[in-house]
Amino acid sequence: MSRSPTLSAAEILSERLLLRRALCGTDREGFVELSTDPEVQAYIGGPQPRSDAERRFDAAIAGATSRPGGYVVADSATNRFIGTLTLTRRSAGGPGPVIGDGEELELGYVLRRGAWGAGFAFEAATAALRAAAGELPDQPVLLMTRTANTRSLRLAARLGFRPTGTFEEYGAEQTLCTAPLSVFRT
Repeated sequence: MSRSPTLSAAEILSERLLLRRALCGTDREGFVELSTDPEVQAYIGGPQPRSDAERRFDAAIAGATSRPGGYVVADSATNRFIGTLTLTRRSAGGPGPVIGDGEELELGYVLRRGAWGAGFAFEAATAALRAAAGELPDQPVLLMTRTANTRSLRLAARLGFRPTGTFEEYGAEQTLCTAPLSVFRT
């Protein structure tokens, strides 16, 4: 367990989105779709069998896999599941630490294919990073993506992240991007 603090907000509201810590029963189909869609999962390990996705959902609902910094991205008007976002502490010893002992904040996001192109990933990431910048001391935030995932690299640049290097992991080249948390203070 990390000794460094993480974002404590249980909910973060933006113009169109609600980031909430807890999955709820109505998220099942969206969660399963997200986990089994070959296009959504193309750069993050490939699609899971439906039965595995349902088991992961059931475990998360039961609280067995809950962790600080994990959020459901939902439509703020309907509470409909759109995807997930994480702003968690990265384990020390991973590729590309930018501070001495690691444990940097790491941003990750994945959205249902039907939500692509609407600016939801940018809005959700910005909201989470602003909340973190208002609560945590200035520090580097990391974002890693497969180098072939040009959409994710464009989003990282739009958010203000800059590539700092590449490395091989999961059988493919990954790009490490960083941004100081302070750039998200409003």
